[in-house]
Amino acid sequence: MFIWAVNNHHMLEASLGYFINPLVNILLGMIFLGERFRRLQWLAVLLAFCGVLVQLWTFGSLPIIGLGLAFSFAFYGLVRKKIAVDAQTGMLVETLWLLPVAAIWLFGITDSPTSHMGENPRSLNLLLMAAGVVTTIPLLCFTGAATRLRLSTLGFFQYIGPTLMFLLAVTFYGEVPGKDKMVTFGFIWVALAVFIVDALYTQRRLRRG
Repeated sequence: MFIWAVNNHHMLEASLGYFINPLVNILLGMIFLGERFRRLQWLAVLLAFCGVLVQLWTFGSLPIIGLGLAFSFAFYGLVRKKIAVDAQTGMLVETLWLLPVAAIWLFGITDSPTSHMGENPRSLNLLLMAAGVVTTIPLLCFTGAATRLRLSTLGFFQYIGPTLMFLLAVTFYGEVPGKDKMVTFGFIWVALAVFIVDALYTQRRLRRG
């Protein structure tokens, strides 16, 4: 869904989905796993929610693609949390399940100038294979974290990804963020700071107790 959104000029809506996704993770953790928050964690969730509301207001309509990305990835995290399988084994099984679908799509359905690897330049094929490696590594990290962290905690720290993308866009690609983006990131950065402070405070209190 993300690749389709990027290729069909829905990048803004796709990026919005990554802002909504952590909140959906938090919601699923509360509903299906019985996870509960402390007061500072609730404050962090409220701040992050306000930041997402700014983007929803700016977008101006119901973001179907963004919601689809947010809920699909959140339920993926929930399933990985429920299934007691290590990251490497789980990734292998998922890849084997998707291999026939990918093969049918590549050799039988898609027809684009770059879909025939035998006719592509070697440099392009190498880049495509490298993209697979670059995609697999963060997925392995995500699935490993999903089995070790609370789903709500995992969801909250997923705001780090969009934040790093924001910093790359500004520092390396010269993009100028609008006021709405700055307000959104302001809310989210403060929320992350509150969440981290609460985690450190709780950890110290448990050590003393």
